[in-house]
Amino acid sequence: MNFELKTLSLSAAVSHKCDLLILLVPEGFKPQGDALSVLVATALKQGDLELKPGKHLALYAPAEMAARRLVLLGCGKGDPHAVRQAVQALGATLKTRAIKRAALVFATDCEAGSVGAAVRTMAEAGYVYTATKSKAEMPALSRVTVGVSDAGAVQPEFATAAALAVGVEYAREWANRPANHATPTLIGEAAKALGKHAGIQCKLHGPAQVAKLGMGAFLAVAQGSDQPLRLIELRYDGAARSQAPVVLVGKGITFDTGGISLKPAAEMDEMKFDMGGAASVLGVFRALAELKPAINVVGLIPACENMPDGKAIKPGDVVTSMSGQTIEILNTDAEGRLVLCDALTYAARFKPAALIDIATLTGACVVALGGLRSGLFASSDELAARLAAAGDAALDPCWRMPLDDDYAEGLKSNFADVANVAGRAGGSITAAKFLQRFVGDIPWAHLDIAGTAWKGGTAKGATGRPVGLLLHYLLGMAGAPATRRKTAAARRARAD
Repeated sequence: MNFELKTLSLSAAVSHKCDLLILLVPEGFKPQGDALSVLVATALKQGDLELKPGKHLALYAPAEMAARRLVLLGCGKGDPHAVRQAVQALGATLKTRAIKRAALVFATDCEAGSVGAAVRTMAEAGYVYTATKSKAEMPALSRVTVGVSDAGAVQPEFATAAALAVGVEYAREWANRPANHATPTLIGEAAKALGKHAGIQCKLHGPAQVAKLGMGAFLAVAQGSDQPLRLIELRYDGAARSQAPVVLVGKGITFDTGGISLKPAAEMDEMKFDMGGAASVLGVFRALAELKPAINVVGLIPACENMPDGKAIKPGDVVTSMSGQTIEILNTDAEGRLVLCDALTYAARFKPAALIDIATLTGACVVALGGLRSGLFASSDELAARLAAAGDAALDPCWRMPLDDDYAEGLKSNFADVANVAGRAGGSITAAKFLQRFVGDIPWAHLDIAGTAWKGGTAKGATGRPVGLLLHYLLGMAGAPATRRKTAAARRARAD
């Protein structure tokens, strides 16, 4: 979906040609003398329109309007949360085959963040998965004009949102693909494709290179699968070489059976989403390719399957990680932390300013936080505060969880330096304490996205989270919204 930004007064919106004109009307709206204001005033007076977020009135546009259809859409107080809720209510309408061009017009001056919320929500509503469907219909809606009172004032916010929409879609697309269409090899090819963008480099490490690096924990998880592992290394160089990068590490288990500690059959198909952390790293780099901010970023994805064949690791096995620490594997379904620990050790060679891992790691985090907030664990208060603020700004929230040292007591082992699991209590915390052993003094954060990376049921599919949180954090580190060069998203935006 392509977005453009225009300065559109309500009187100008009347003459804007499109298949659907959506007018966002906040509480307290004061009608003027234009045709749209008259319609809103009439609908309110007759009781046909409420201005609570999502309440709307669909009409065929009057003869004096250039649009074919019109929706008067209530958006409450007009804040980003209310705007998102309002646009979400039009999900089915936006997928109508007759609508190819739409305009979303703010009836009044919009709050900071509201334009971004509108763009992101429109993009999410318009996404349709087609990769493995033989007769899939591509979405008809291909172009959306966002109309505001002063396009220049919100252009940076708009450009960020447009780029984020591209990145989120890329993440959703790869997370949604079945495991046979998203093997470690194919995920590596997706990363290589990102390397065609200016400023992005990609390096792929196969089993031999990973073995040479001494990544015994990563190798152990992968050895039960016929699919060869990949350690994917992405670099975005947007600043001077002297600037320390932020390193993102995404868990890339392309399918998780649980291994010998086999999962129940029910809903096991959703374990294709266990590479949601990897997908979010790919999505962030896709957005960076659009925005080109002045920052250095490294992305690491340890990608493999967790399968239960005759070569698979067994409960009780002891493996040696890249750090030299030995690990007793008590549960082969706690494999994500095993691939991550070696990638975290590898990350130290980049001397990062911050190290962030992203993983669909524990069901315990889903129990604790549900599907609204990702779990945030951090060794640095400053890093935690920045990530939390970025999540709020992106409408992709997280919640900080504790990291008390006492939680690590359950990871003690009689046969190795550390066990890969503790008891059930505090499972998301003990998993984070395990990972913390492998980061040293680097400012580090862990995002447990097991509850937020995908939805089940009739709405089954990847969400693309936490691409928004991560991108907003990185742009904050780069002094965004200022960028080095004119962005691709900005080039598509016209401020008339």
